[in-house]
Amino acid sequence: MSTSTPPRRAWVEEIMGMPVSVHLRGPGVDSDEVAQHIAGVFVELRAVDAMFNPALAESQIARLNRGEIDFSNCHPAIRTVHGLCEEAHTRTDGFFNPWLPDPEAKGGYRYDPSGLVKGWAVQRIAKRLTDLDGHDLCLNAGGDVVLTTVPGHPVWRVGIEDPAEPNRMLRVCAIATGAVATAGPAHRGGLVINPYTGRDATELRSVTVAGPSLLWADVFAIAAAARGADGLDWLRSLDEYEALVVAADGTVQTTGGWDRLVLSTSDPNLYSQTA
Repeated sequence: MSTSTPPRRAWVEEIMGMPVSVHLRGPGVDSDEVAQHIAGVFVELRAVDAMFNPALAESQIARLNRGEIDFSNCHPAIRTVHGLCEEAHTRTDGFFNPWLPDPEAKGGYRYDPSGLVKGWAVQRIAKRLTDLDGHDLCLNAGGDVVLTTVPGHPVWRVGIEDPAEPNRMLRVCAIATGAVATAGPAHRGGLVINPYTGRDATELRSVTVAGPSLLWADVFAIAAAARGADGLDWLRSLDEYEALVVAADGTVQTTGGWDRLVLSTSDPNLYSQTA
């Protein structure tokens, strides 16, 4: 079976306040068909940002928080995400919660599904890009990564950043198809709040989760970071997902199956993407 590296091209734009990159490997990466697909990816992500970003005054989330509309007359995508947030709240014992304490908001809480929206949107777009037959895909949104690989092609290498030294990799993983997401106070996206205390969760510096779905890898990483010291034990109870956790003191721990993903910790030029 051949493992030669096929032609490769990357596209990068700034969306949702973070770099979003699409990496394709395969024949015809310079074709008009590929260019149209990639252009559509960035258009769709900008539309998601315009609808969901609570910092944009005219987004539907901002209008929800001002009481101008309710869920019944929102765009169907808002209702879909709201339903997924409720499912995530249940699956994480309440440690993923889109309702954030805000003394200035009506009822003392504001709605912010951002912790789920990115994974949901990127996962959905990645599925559309799989229509490009014969291409490997790496879609990286601010360090949260979706990967697919054609049988016989080299797997993707994903570097896990050291939260204390972002230029150093703690681990480098080999993943053919799946997703990797990282959360925590040291990661892009800022602080994680424990919804039961309303305080910043600082016991874990970063949580990286790998598994089949970016949406759920991201949700589980956020929930584990919010749990704090108990986060790793909770992650060990999940099926199909593995995790690496860095505590506030720099201690690194992993779930039982994590080492099956690891390639190297010594070669800084080995990785292709960072999470």
